[in-house]
Amino acid sequence: MMNLSEYYTAGRRGLSFELFPPKTEAGLASLYESVDRLMAFGPDYFTCTYGAGGSTQGLTLDVLTEVRRRTELPVASHLTCVGATAEEIRQFLAEANRRGTNFIVALRGDPPKGETKFQAVEGGLHYANELVELIRSEPHPFGIAVAGYPEVHQEAVDAQSDLDNLKRKVDAGADIIITQLFYQNEDFYQFRDDCVKRGITIPIVPGLLPITNLKQAQRITSMCKAKLPATLVERLSENEDADWQFEIGVQHAREQMLDLLENEAAGMHLYVLNKSQAAEKMLEGCELGSPA
Repeated sequence: MMNLSEYYTAGRRGLSFELFPPKTEAGLASLYESVDRLMAFGPDYFTCTYGAGGSTQGLTLDVLTEVRRRTELPVASHLTCVGATAEEIRQFLAEANRRGTNFIVALRGDPPKGETKFQAVEGGLHYANELVELIRSEPHPFGIAVAGYPEVHQEAVDAQSDLDNLKRKVDAGADIIITQLFYQNEDFYQFRDDCVKRGITIPIVPGLLPITNLKQAQRITSMCKAKLPATLVERLSENEDADWQFEIGVQHAREQMLDLLENEAAGMHLYVLNKSQAAEKMLEGCELGSPA
């Protein structure tokens, strides 16, 4: 198996898809059907999130175990500091390793619902760099991805302090950076340039979420403070028809992706929301990931 950063070496641009643990059996069946279809594009690995406060950690590992069995690809579990002591995090890492998880996406995590400020539990961790340090201190050979924010993390005082936080995560042992979703490539290019100036040299992988429904996109971007271009919102607002919004949103994402690849993006991470249709349309005819 390749080291996580090696998927993004010169002449090779990695491709990964992000899943989330569904709440129903029907949702699980749909997720695995999407995974099967996405395999046609030669992804390098799949990642899976978990619910607030670790509420679906067990199901996340169940999903990743099945995805690994079906695809024979490496898998990555999200892991946050929310609601967990350092010892509980160590226990999760041991279980993830036992079940064949290859990589960890290390995040501080958002405050639980109803709270406006992150608060570490007694015996817990306060920052993502502490989580990376803890993972590296354990005997398990996980690759580690951390998050980057082209439009600046919503809690950061300014862009410079946000970069300082990112540098601490990188120095703690991160292999790659996967960005928060964004809809204007100029934000990514500025972020990438700023990272280089700050001495951050590990691969920076753009994360894209194709819009398939305007109201849904507005809800998601409001939570992470990402900006939707006014011209794109206007275009999507011309017609509430689901097929129309799907076509316009996916076309925008594909144009983003092609421009990013033309401008030497390290690879691509797609937030697929457990559905394959938008990603399939985006990736048609593109050369990313491993040979199919």
